[in-house]
Amino acid sequence: MSETTSSVQEDAGSSALQTAGPSLSRTLGPLMLWGLGVGYVISGMYFGWNLGLAEGGTAGLAIATAGAILLYITFTFSYTELACAIPKAGGVFDYATRGLNRDLGFLAGMAQLIEFLFAPPAIAVAIGAYFHIFFPAIPVNTIAIAAYLLFTGLNMYGVKAAAGFELIVTIFAVFELLLFSGITFPHFSWSNVAHNSFPNGWKGVWAAIPFAIWFFLGLEGVANVAEETKKPQRNILLGFGSALVTLILLCILVFLSSVGVAGWEAIVYPSPGAAASDSPLPLALARITGSGGWLYHLLITIGLMGLVASFHGIILAAGRVSMEFGRARSLPSFLGRVHPRRHTPVNALFVNMLVGIIALLSNRTGDIITISCMGALTLYVFSMITVLVLRRKEPGLARPFRVPLYPVFPLIALVTAFVCLVAVIVLNINLSVIYFSILGLSYIWFHFFVKRVSHE
Repeated sequence: MSETTSSVQEDAGSSALQTAGPSLSRTLGPLMLWGLGVGYVISGMYFGWNLGLAEGGTAGLAIATAGAILLYITFTFSYTELACAIPKAGGVFDYATRGLNRDLGFLAGMAQLIEFLFAPPAIAVAIGAYFHIFFPAIPVNTIAIAAYLLFTGLNMYGVKAAAGFELIVTIFAVFELLLFSGITFPHFSWSNVAHNSFPNGWKGVWAAIPFAIWFFLGLEGVANVAEETKKPQRNILLGFGSALVTLILLCILVFLSSVGVAGWEAIVYPSPGAAASDSPLPLALARITGSGGWLYHLLITIGLMGLVASFHGIILAAGRVSMEFGRARSLPSFLGRVHPRRHTPVNALFVNMLVGIIALLSNRTGDIITISCMGALTLYVFSMITVLVLRRKEPGLARPFRVPLYPVFPLIALVTAFVCLVAVIVLNINLSVIYFSILGLSYIWFHFFVKRVSHE
């Protein structure tokens, strides 16, 4: 049997698997996609990014963030071409499998899954830290686990309800960031921004990369609801584009308004010698309003919406990635089952929750963020290679949207993502070992227990 014939049969088999049984329902429009796109990411404005200040200072993180903005502009336009041409729930797993091969498609998909599995535990810990401000008697991890149970349950209930909730909390979260900036900017001073702005030189820039990427990490999750989107070839572009513009503006606004109040150290360390905080915005607000006033507590309460939006949204996207692996039988097939009444991937959502709870119990937020960023950067590298290969391999493929300035945009995204990935690996050897061990062990499973069975 020729390789081409075998490939066609594999694609047909995969299609049969995906169409058998209950399917996902198309209910999402451009506004919902904007809410998901911004919601996936917006927690990155509330916490995590400030840990990059400890590495690079204001200037170091600013340079890293400028590089991240360039990466996401070029990546998003390029990824949108793939998402509109191949509107599948697996995202890069489906794109790379079609454009490259099953092996590289599996690795690309696993990188995406690692990103989406490790991001929610970090956000859950931040939710716990914010709630702990109001309820100090309740442990942070207890609140984080309760959040996992609650929002996994909501995602199991139905995508329309989940996306509707996501839109509401995202609007609140955007409003909160605008309100925060309105309160802090009158106290802004360039001298605070300039103070000790480059403490570790260019090494600090490289070390700050994961936290600069955290500002935008997860945006690509819009593509994972393509099978649940009405007119995906049109609406995915609108959702991606509007979300990216919103996030870039919020990133710049939050960065300057936070650091400008009292310098970068004030939003990293609650007190001299203390451990780095997961709550930079409350630290900045406390410098202005104190930590006991009604305005402070009101803003912190609304601020929780940003964390909830990303936590809930990435859980939604991660469920679709795991489901697609199950449907393709690259992971146990029970993950690919869709609930006959709710039309949601309940098994995938449940397993993802268990993995996330195990990760959050490590109590290492910075490390979890870094591993998630490694997965994201690997995804970006594979997906940009796929854009280039598919243009040559399938020039006749229907592409409702074509990336502008091709091949400049995908090449810029590819080179930027690769350089950032190398930098993150070199500066985090121990975490890199963990990350590549997960990839390696999963590939061994795929090679010996999936491919071998499918060829017998």
